[in-house]
Amino acid sequence: MEPEEFDSDVLRQFVLAFKKGKLKPIVKSQPVPKNNKGPVKVVVGKTFDAIVMDPKNDVLIEFYAPWCGHCKKLEPVYTELGKKYKNEKNLIIAKMDATANDVTNDHYKVEGFPTIYFAPRDKKNNPIKFEGGDRDLEHLSKFIEEHATKLSRTKEEL
Repeated sequence: MEPEEFDSDVLRQFVLAFKKGKLKPIVKSQPVPKNNKGPVKVVVGKTFDAIVMDPKNDVLIEFYAPWCGHCKKLEPVYTELGKKYKNEKNLIIAKMDATANDVTNDHYKVEGFPTIYFAPRDKKNNPIKFEGGDRDLEHLSKFIEEHATKLSRTKEEL
């Protein structure tokens, strides 16, 4: 609520609109990228639901902070991971600056940087957090292969 003039009538109207479900939340978001065709899709507050919560795709999402040293170190590895899986139809490798965008789903808790989740297409509200492994191409690939619901290549071909 950001009224220019605040008084009891304005507050009353706000509460009534809230109770009727007519309010839209204010989502902190960077502008939607005009070109999002790279190997790693950029997610912003306004596109989180459309990309990460899309039931047609598995999504690996990295929540990062631009100032984070671990995130900067992960960047080339994560880009390489995106290139490795760019031809997978139902898999998206994505990243989101969690300092400049709201995460619009409570199941994706970001308590440190980077935080990486795998969102299976059939279990969007049960994302799997990447924990305990090295953040290198081998371990991230293994994590994807383990949790992906549908990959075009078989594990033997890898």
